[in-house]
Amino acid sequence: MSNSIVELLDELPTDNITVKMLNAISRIVPGGWENIVGCDNTIIKVTGVEDADRIIQIRDRALDLYNNENNGYKRAIKIYQTVDNADNALAAAAMAEIISEKIPFLSFLGRLTPKADTTQSFDLALKIVAELIAYSQLNGIELNPSKFVADVKENYTGSAKMRMMGLVCLDGLVPLGVNFLQKVQDTLDGNDESDLENNPVFKAVSRFIPGDDKLGFVRDTFGAVSGWMDNLVGSAGLTPKKILDRLGGFIDLSDDTLDVVAVFLDKTTNYYEHTGIQTVGRKLMLKAAEEV
Repeated sequence: MSNSIVELLDELPTDNITVKMLNAISRIVPGGWENIVGCDNTIIKVTGVEDADRIIQIRDRALDLYNNENNGYKRAIKIYQTVDNADNALAAAAMAEIISEKIPFLSFLGRLTPKADTTQSFDLALKIVAELIAYSQLNGIELNPSKFVADVKENYTGSAKMRMMGLVCLDGLVPLGVNFLQKVQDTLDGNDESDLENNPVFKAVSRFIPGDDKLGFVRDTFGAVSGWMDNLVGSAGLTPKKILDRLGGFIDLSDDTLDVVAVFLDKTTNYYEHTGIQTVGRKLMLKAAEEV
């Protein structure tokens, strides 16, 4: 993984499966997302500065701010990257479940992995917690689910809103169906913290979760954000079919392969990291511009 925010922004792809997928979703639920790529281009886009010398000053100041461990920019990036890396492990487990169901002589694989719905439910809930943690690191504030959902409603735009839409569409509706919110709630209510211990996202973020009742914090965070997600689904008329119709423009899909589609997207995209880098880049360049 690159350590420099300049490298991270410069290395963002202009066009790949992740970008195509994000563009497809942005046409379903407009959120003002633009695939801004490159450090200098980010500075120009978010600050309006075009003078070459001033761009260099902003870039240098941004590097100083990013590398200052008292700030949370680098930790937020680490969380975004870790979540997408964890998706690979979750996708592998889910694929074993799918294979065991569709290929009878490999059914023993199903006994080695959790049920796909359980895995996906924990995945979605924990990604929302990860988003809260990254948000708190980025803004230097305490973890507060109620304050977080208010900020999601009022302040999330562009790449930040796109990341939340990705959670709803790609980690909620596609793998779990139209009743995904209830499925996640049932999973959180029907399991204990020991069921989270092997989840790679939980392993990555658990040290940031306050208190001893970490599952309780996950439940509280999901409960706080679920109303916003429900409103998004209703207002945009989101369904798995509507999402798949958009994705079908660049992926060969059929309506009866939702589980396979979800695993494929986990394995081939990194929308969480991609938009996370853009979110940190925007915040950082605005701060750097104020200070030079």
